[in-house]
Amino acid sequence: MSTHTPGPAPETTRIHNIGYRNYEGRRLGRAYVRRSLYSQSLRGAYGLGRSAKSKVLPMILFALMCVPAAIVVAVAVATKAKGLPLEYTSYAIFTQPIIGLYLASQAPQSVSRDLRFKTVPLYFSRPIERSDYVLAKFAAMASALFILTGIPLVILFAGSLLAKMDFSDQAAGFGQGLVSVALMSVLFGGIALVLAALTPRRGFGVAAIIATLTITSVAVTVIQEIARATDALDVIEWFGLFSPTTLIDGVQTAFLGAVSGFPGGQGPGTGVGVIYLLTVLALIAGSYAVLMRRYRKAGL
Repeated sequence: MSTHTPGPAPETTRIHNIGYRNYEGRRLGRAYVRRSLYSQSLRGAYGLGRSAKSKVLPMILFALMCVPAAIVVAVAVATKAKGLPLEYTSYAIFTQPIIGLYLASQAPQSVSRDLRFKTVPLYFSRPIERSDYVLAKFAAMASALFILTGIPLVILFAGSLLAKMDFSDQAAGFGQGLVSVALMSVLFGGIALVLAALTPRRGFGVAAIIATLTITSVAVTVIQEIARATDALDVIEWFGLFSPTTLIDGVQTAFLGAVSGFPGGQGPGTGVGVIYLLTVLALIAGSYAVLMRRYRKAGL
């Protein structure tokens, strides 16, 4: 009689509770992502949250923007002047080369790195649309430039109060200056982002921004001087339409009562000033449209 040795008992399926559970927290949507991207981009424009090397250039340029204002204030207080030797609306025009360098250094790092390393699709994996990305980047660059150009005006205004200048006159000039640099910030920021986004190569973006913002301003000024020397005064105001800097100069001359930086002070009147303003608004809207088209192509 044979005996049967039972084999090992068959394994049974076991379900282990490893702790997975549904997310029950607050779900943050597009508005939160948009604000976070704006904040990160604005901080990055001054090197905050980045390496120490990334902070050097923007901080140096910020200091260079403020130094002339501090000197003007010191002279005004020491001499007990009745007015500032430099108008609020003229300050950004006077320091335009510094503004051009700032945008040339910071606009490419804001957008071209995402394109070069192909990280744009990662943004769109979140609940965010292309319009949110473009709007956040556009607003951040304009805000960064407004800080760069607005703080020196605050220094000038504070200095005028220390020198006991007429408060109403200084407040009016300060307000006009803020309106001017706000418009400049949106226009210059949009143009710089477009030029930086058209190529993922940082060097090309830097060169294009400097050429568009600084070289065109010099070229237009030279042509206007030639027109003045040849007594072609009527065309001086029309040549101002071909440079972002002279566009802002024309708008603030026509509508903010600023002293024109055109040769001979030959700034546009209100009629031509309307064309200047429409051109500025068209460039801002066009910059946004080009960025939207660029990032539609840089999608998934």
